[in-house]
Amino acid sequence: MKIRIFLIGLMWFCMEAGAFAQLPVSYDSLSDNVLYRKEWCGGLIFHSGGWGVEFRWGRNKTAFDKRLFEVDIIGMKSNKEVKSVNPYFSNARPYFYGKLNSMYIIRGGYTVHHQLNRKPYWGGVELRYFYGGGVSLGLSKPIYLYIVDSVFYNGYYYEFTTKTERYDPQKHDLDNIYGRASFLRGFDKAKFFPGIYFKGGLNFDFGNYYRTIKCLEVGAALDIYPQAIKIMAFNRPKNFFPSVYINLNFGHRYN
Repeated sequence: MKIRIFLIGLMWFCMEAGAFAQLPVSYDSLSDNVLYRKEWCGGLIFHSGGWGVEFRWGRNKTAFDKRLFEVDIIGMKSNKEVKSVNPYFSNARPYFYGKLNSMYIIRGGYTVHHQLNRKPYWGGVELRYFYGGGVSLGLSKPIYLYIVDSVFYNGYYYEFTTKTERYDPQKHDLDNIYGRASFLRGFDKAKFFPGIYFKGGLNFDFGNYYRTIKCLEVGAALDIYPQAIKIMAFNRPKNFFPSVYINLNFGHRYN
């Protein structure tokens, strides 16, 4: 009887040891309750004035607080933009009538995240609120358009030629604009506007493991520039660019 119990116990031990040996080295579970000190993540930003990309890295100072550096690159549109197409010419290219400059923003800053609740061991969502800010660099690139240069009749139908010019609201109107020129035109004439930004909101981490970051963030941001930036030709230049946004980030935690 004792030998039978010993053999059963030995078999159970061997089975458990074998199962443990087969676990991957990177085994991770919410039930482990491990604090990983470092992390990085990146993702897409969709905001009220366009979209962009984001990259963050930093440290978990405690189980409840973390500090992250971040870099954002986004486009900023005007709410006055309306897409137009010249109806008098075939295959005309779409453009935004009255748009004088395209605007892009590069942010570099620092955010503080504070935990409101921790995931239970079976999973769920971890909620944090955050706030921060830093340096904002606005880039204003002039818009170039294809302009109808001449129209002539060849005996069968009308033909026309175009030329590429920087948009000038005093010279170009709905009759002679054929469409928007190449996106790359105008970067050599771009201007930079240094400023600052602030942001804050809520972060929802729904990853299944502590090491893996899968989070949805909802927040608001404000970019401020001492020198006003003009996007639309028929509107006043602006110093303040508020926006609300949502982004989706993926990343990794480690020690």
